[in-house]
Amino acid sequence: SHLIVEPNVMVSPSNQLAYKEVQLSVIDMRTSPHIIQILEKNKAALILSSLERIEDISRNVFIKQWQQQGLTFTPLAQNKMTITIEKAIVSVEQQSVSYSAQTEIIITVTVDNGKQVLTNTFKNRGYKEGSLNADIKALEQDFSQQLSTVLKEILTSKDINTFL
Repeated sequence: SHLIVEPNVMVSPSNQLAYKEVQLSVIDMRTSPHIIQILEKNKAALILSSLERIEDISRNVFIKQWQQQGLTFTPLAQNKMTITIEKAIVSVEQQSVSYSAQTEIIITVTVDNGKQVLTNTFKNRGYKEGSLNADIKALEQDFSQQLSTVLKEILTSKDINTFL
C-alpha cells in the first residue's frame, strides 16, 4: 500500500519576487524512496512509500507558492536553484505493547545567481511514542505536517528570497 503525502502550505501572495526568474531542480538524494519504515523484532521491516514521488510533491508546492510571489520559472534563467531532499523518513520501533516513531526531514537549497552561491539546509525532527501499534494514517499526517513546515520555511526564507 502507498501513503498519501499532502503538505498543506499557504504563503500570502505578494509581488516580492516579481521580475525575477529561476531555473528550478528538485532532486531526491535518498538511497531509498520509502517514507515510513516500521521495525519490529524478529519480523521483516514494513516499508511504505508515497503514492507520488516526494520530489514531485515538493516541486509542485514550490512552483505554485513562488509563482504567487511573482517568481517566473524558466530553463534559461541566470538564477539556478537546486533543492535536494537529503532525508525524509519516519522510522518506527514497534514493541509488543508500544511504539516510538522518529521523523526526520532534511532539505538543502542551493541558489546560484551567477556571481555567488547560497546554500541553506532546512531540518525538521519529531519524536512520538504511543501504546499498542503505530497508526499508519496518523504517521502519514504527522509526516505531511512536518514536510509542510520545512517547505514553508524554505518558501519564506529571507536569505533565499533576497539572493534571487
